Amino acid sequence: MSYPDARGNPCSSSHRAALDAAERALWRMMSFYDTPLADLDDAIAEDPGWALPHVMKAGFLLSLTEAPLAAEAEGHLEQARALLRHANARERAHAQAVQLVLEGRWQGACRVWDELLIEHPQDALALQWAQLWDFYRGDAVNLRARPARALPAWDESDPLHPHVLALYAFGLEECNLYPQAEEVGRRALAADARVPWAVHAVAHVMEMQGRYEDGAAWLRQRQAQWAEGNGFAVHLWWHKSLFRLEAMDVQGVLRLVDAHLSGDALQMTLQRVDAAALLWRLHLLGEDVAGHAAALLAGWPLADACAGHYAFNDTHAVLAMLAAGDVARAEAWVARCAERALGAEDARRSNHLMAREVGLPLMRGLLAYARGDADGAVDLIYPVRASAQRLGGSHAQRDLIDQTLLGAAALGGRRNLGRALVNERCMAKPVTPLTRLWIEKLALPEQARA
Repeated sequence: MSYPDARGNPCSSSHRAALDAAERALWRMMSFYDTPLADLDDAIAEDPGWALPHVMKAGFLLSLTEAPLAAEAEGHLEQARALLRHANARERAHAQAVQLVLEGRWQGACRVWDELLIEHPQDALALQWAQLWDFYRGDAVNLRARPARALPAWDESDPLHPHVLALYAFGLEECNLYPQAEEVGRRALAADARVPWAVHAVAHVMEMQGRYEDGAAWLRQRQAQWAEGNGFAVHLWWHKSLFRLEAMDVQGVLRLVDAHLSGDALQMTLQRVDAAALLWRLHLLGEDVAGHAAALLAGWPLADACAGHYAFNDTHAVLAMLAAGDVARAEAWVARCAERALGAEDARRSNHLMAREVGLPLMRGLLAYARGDADGAVDLIYPVRASAQRLGGSHAQRDLIDQTLLGAAALGGRRNLGRALVNERCMAKPVTPLTRLWIEKLALPEQARA
C-alpha cells in the first residue's frame, strides 16, 4: 500500500524511508540549507519505482535557471516518465508542470501547479515551485494570491508552515503591501528562525521603504541563521550591500563584494547575477569596478548556447561585460540573444516574449549607455520601464533600470526625466544619501533635496 506525505497529500510510494527522504529534500528546497539532491538520491534508492523524486530532481535543476543543466534535468524527467504508470494524478501533474518548464512554457507550468493547489492546498512542492516561476516571470499578483489561497488549509504546527508564510510575505511585499509583508515575515521567523525567505521578505520591505539602517541591522541580527551553510546567503549579502550603498558607504560595499560576492562564493548564475547588478550600480556612480567585473566574467559559464535562455540573466551578463569595459563582447551576446528570441526556434518559450518586449530593448539601451550615447540609452530604456516587471525578479532588482536612467539623464540632455524619476523616488520613500547623490548629479533645485 502507498502512504501519503507529511501533510496528507497522496503519494504512490509504499516505502516510508523514501517518503522521509523526499520530505527532507522538500525542506531543503524551501529553506535553502544545502541542496536536495542527496536526499532525493536516498529516496530513489529506497523506492526505485517512485517517479516523484526524479521529477523533484529535474525541477530543482531547472529552478537554478542554468541553461547547461537542462539536459541533465531532461534525463531525470525521462526516468520519471518510465515510472509514471505507477504514479497518482498529483504526481503526474507535477511531472507535466516540470516538463512544461523544460520546454520553456513557464506560464503553462504555473497553471498546472495552480490547478493542483486547488485540489491539494497543502502541496508545499507546488507552492514552492509556483512561487519561483512566478518570480522568474514577474507575476507579483500570484506571488501573493497563491499562498493566500492555500494558507488557511495549513496547520500552524506543520514544520513547513513558516516557510509558506515566508512565500506569502514576499508576495505581499512585491504587491507593495509593506506593513502586512513585514508582519507576516516576522511571524514566520517567530515560529522558526531558520526561514531565510522570511528574512529576505522583510529585507525587501525595508529596502522599498528606504529604511537602510533598519535593514542593515535586521540582516546583522539574523546573520547566524542565514550566512553559513545556506544557498541563499549570497543574495542576502547582496541585500546587505544595497543597504550600505543606500547610505553611500561605497567602501563598505566593496568590502562585501570582496568577501561575499566574488570568487568561490559564486557557484551559480543566480548568485553571479547579484554580483553583476551590484557592480553595475557602483559603475553608474563612477566607481572603477572593471577588475571586479572581469573576474566575475572569468568564472561565469557564458557559452553562446547559453545566450537567450532567460532574459533576466542575459541582461545581467551584459551588465558585467559593460562594467568590465568589454563592449564588443556585450554586443555579440545581445546579438545572440536576439537571434534566439526573434527566430522560429522554441517559439512557445515564455522567455522569448519577455526578451522581445523587455530584455532586448533594455540590453540595447545599456549598449548605448556604454558607447556614451546617454540620450539614446534613455530612448531605448524608458519606454520599457513600465513593463519591466515582465523581465522577472523583484522591485529591488529591477531598480537598476531606474538607476541607469538616472545615470543617463545626468550625463545627457534629459534632465527633466531625471527630475521626474527623483520626484517619484522621493514620494515613495525618505530621501536617502544615494538619492541625494542623484539629486546633486542632476543639479536639481534645492527644493528637490528635502
